[in-house]
Amino acid sequence: MAETLLEIEGLEKSFPGVHALKGVRLRVQKGEVHALMGENGAGKSTLIKVLTGIYQKNGGTIRFDGEEINVRTPMEANEKGISTIYQELNLVPFQTVYENLFLGREPLSRYGQIDRKKMIAEARKILNELGVSIDVTRPLGKYSTAVQQMVAIARAVSINAKLVIMDEPTSSLDSKEVQVLYRIIRQLKSAGISVIFISHKLDEIFEICDRMTIFKDGEYVGDYDIQEIDQLRLVSLMVGRDMAKLERTKREYGFSDMKPIAELKNIRQGMRLNGINLDIRQGEVVGLAGLLGSGRTEIAQILFGSVMPDEGEIFWLGEKAPIHSPADAIRRGMGFCTEDRKTEGIIPHLSVRENMTIALLPRLQTFGFVKTKKQNAIVKNYIDRLKIKTPSPDQAICNLSGGNQQKVLLARWMCMNPKLMILDEPTRGIDVGAKAEIEDLIRELSSGGISVLMISSEIAELERNCDRIIVIRDGKVTGELTGEEISQNSIMEMIAKNGLEEVKKHD
Repeated sequence: MAETLLEIEGLEKSFPGVHALKGVRLRVQKGEVHALMGENGAGKSTLIKVLTGIYQKNGGTIRFDGEEINVRTPMEANEKGISTIYQELNLVPFQTVYENLFLGREPLSRYGQIDRKKMIAEARKILNELGVSIDVTRPLGKYSTAVQQMVAIARAVSINAKLVIMDEPTSSLDSKEVQVLYRIIRQLKSAGISVIFISHKLDEIFEICDRMTIFKDGEYVGDYDIQEIDQLRLVSLMVGRDMAKLERTKREYGFSDMKPIAELKNIRQGMRLNGINLDIRQGEVVGLAGLLGSGRTEIAQILFGSVMPDEGEIFWLGEKAPIHSPADAIRRGMGFCTEDRKTEGIIPHLSVRENMTIALLPRLQTFGFVKTKKQNAIVKNYIDRLKIKTPSPDQAICNLSGGNQQKVLLARWMCMNPKLMILDEPTRGIDVGAKAEIEDLIRELSSGGISVLMISSEIAELERNCDRIIVIRDGKVTGELTGEEISQNSIMEMIAKNGLEEVKKHD
């Protein structure tokens, strides 16, 4: 039987007005990769912060490697052998790789000076053991996010960690880089080091983890071996409702006779788009599937007027429509939730109210004065309707979870009464409960006659929500699926098949 490394029992943590952890428990074995699952607000981050000394518990016990501990600072956690790699890397980009590896614990020579030769040699040794071969004397910021992530892991291992906590470690990595991370996690596991793995990407959980513990609303739900649970059951336990009832119902494609609301004809743009032709009909949810860099986002940007095509035409409600700016698109009835929510969507330090109504302000003004009663009524309506969790409309949007930020952005466009919503990766980086609610909203928009153009890297998400899937590869439309033809396998086969055909052409 495996030996227990970490055992948490009856852990309690409260903040003013919030009971964040309600007697939760967690058990992690030595050499195990253990997933900590739950929606935003379930208590995952609070537990990690208690474990690493950022917060102090109000009750319960924590036993680590055979002894009861009560960690007061992150430094003390490191000394115990607990190391955390956060989603936002806490390294110093302008310092060298080796300086980052030994930050705060630099070895000294017998003369009391920092022993840089020893640091460089040790840094090379540690990184080589992880299969990472880089120049450790270069500034860390000169390397990719993936390499920086590996350096963070190497730092965690170099403090003789017994437990490494990874919080959304793949959020900035591409698929090849994720595989490198998996290899390193397996190396840690084979060396007897335990890993707590937190991710919203369920495929990752089922590929790399051995067991999982599920929290909901600060309470312990259960723990499971990875083999005894499937994704649907996991999500149901996390959100507290039967997700099987939300699965997409297969149906015949019912939009053939509908007139297109928007059309792109022979759109070309640099090396990115090579003669794109597609249309979107009223009330239809059209999905764009394809690999990263295939041209999906560029199509959305051209339709919304934020990027100009070199050639081609856009038609709106059957008439040629020169769309030269987002303002042109908005006037015609388009809304666009961008892929990069934090830098291109929200205005971080403005309130929920201001973020939600910023596009609507011209319609809410009389002689330069905002009709605050009308504004407040609209904001309250969408906070209630979209179940946006915020203490008040005056809360700064940067203090909301990712899922609630995304709902505010959706509300921004919904209150404009759009005819077409463009959603680029609408559920990226948000928890499964918020994902389910946003997918419900997509269906609600479609039922209300609003068309949706949806871009997603998650094929299962496209399958659940779309009436028609258009496959994009190398800036071209290479396939289309409708209604009952749509399945994850058929989408993946179409992407792969078209890729093989492209290879054959060049053989």
